[in-house]
Amino acid sequence: MTVAAPLDTTPAPTGRVPAYSGDLTADARLLTDFTAPREEQLAALPAKRDRAADQQRLAEGLLAACREARRCFLARHTEAVYDVLTDGRTRLVRLADLVFAAADRFPGLTPTRAAMAAEDACIQAEKDGREIDQALFCHAVLDSPVTGRHLIDAMLAPTPRALDLLAAFRATDRVELDTVLLERRGHTAHVTFRNADCLNAEDNRLISELETAVDLVLLDDRIRVGVLRGGRVNHPRYAGRRVFSAGINLKDLRNGDISFVDFLLGRELGYINKMYRGLLTAPERAAWAERTVQKPWIGAVDTFAIGGGMQLLLVLDHVIAADDAYVSLPAAEEGIVPGLGNLRLSRLTGARAARQVLLGGRRIAMAEPEARLVCDEVVPAGAVDEAVERAAEHLAAPAVAANRRMLALVEEPLDLFRGYLAEFALVQADRSYSEDVLAKVERRWSRSQARG
Repeated sequence: MTVAAPLDTTPAPTGRVPAYSGDLTADARLLTDFTAPREEQLAALPAKRDRAADQQRLAEGLLAACREARRCFLARHTEAVYDVLTDGRTRLVRLADLVFAAADRFPGLTPTRAAMAAEDACIQAEKDGREIDQALFCHAVLDSPVTGRHLIDAMLAPTPRALDLLAAFRATDRVELDTVLLERRGHTAHVTFRNADCLNAEDNRLISELETAVDLVLLDDRIRVGVLRGGRVNHPRYAGRRVFSAGINLKDLRNGDISFVDFLLGRELGYINKMYRGLLTAPERAAWAERTVQKPWIGAVDTFAIGGGMQLLLVLDHVIAADDAYVSLPAAEEGIVPGLGNLRLSRLTGARAARQVLLGGRRIAMAEPEARLVCDEVVPAGAVDEAVERAAEHLAAPAVAANRRMLALVEEPLDLFRGYLAEFALVQADRSYSEDVLAKVERRWSRSQARG
């Protein structure tokens, strides 16, 4: 009988963070030499779900040591690394491509595609939190005014998929994606969420397809106004009714299918920021007004807008809600940070009401006087269509786009947005792997399984 050799739990050599000199090439080599043996030890451990307590403590120590080495490296070299990855900021590189380019060019700085593929095969509770390592890099890039502004530009550029679909959209006035329907009616574009099986909850696919739809609305010069509205759902309680959004798909979060880069950061830097700040179409021009295309946006809430759905309303120019609808940001219940809700809600509702919503879980019904703080019109359920048409006609005036651009400059300066997102990257990644969040999503998943 062959006895398996005991697992080597001896800490990797050189326990201290490398003594970086400030030379990029030399320090990059130090980072690689420091992280490589620890990564080998991690790879030799069983999967997280199969580890003994001492093995899990070892894994946590190895991960923490590597993260501290990365933090110290980035404290010295973020801008130099970014310039290498973007050819001196002459190329706009989207966030997902940037984090993997960093892994290839500077081994040990961010997880490789192979490492993330292995992690993505696990449910959230059984991951080692490799997205936290991505978050460290994203935080450092966004925290620098130089690299952060350039990355924001990169994420405001049209997506390749939208550019591929533009000619067909102009020919047919319609693009039908898996979870989004885009239709042009005169000078108005209607974007309808169609994630019907989960109350139009946001997942990786919906976020990607919403960005495609928003790009097309902003690229088509026949369109003056965009409208966002939830499609009809098939949930037993709301069957046949329009639902704006149930927020993040908690089942996907539990299953490890919510991407930090593409979803948690990507939605804020992508389609939501494009709606708020415009689509970057001429990056070489100095004047912001000449670099971007902006259009006003309307939101129509027929039933409810929860979580990410309510976050979305905070950047829209005109919100219409049925009188029996409600909105909420259940951040305390879910345990994660509600995107940019913490940055934007208080300027609409005031600080006290914002705390009631964000910290106390307050739900705002459209029948309440406070509803006027987060929406512009409350109408009978049967009058939403007419209200949307009326608002679209009003917002199509030529001066609207220019004035909303100026409002955005005052309400949310670019560096305020950038600085918030830098901190959000760290906090949200940490919350996504916290014990309370993992326990909450597991309980919800168990209840849904029990219901069949």
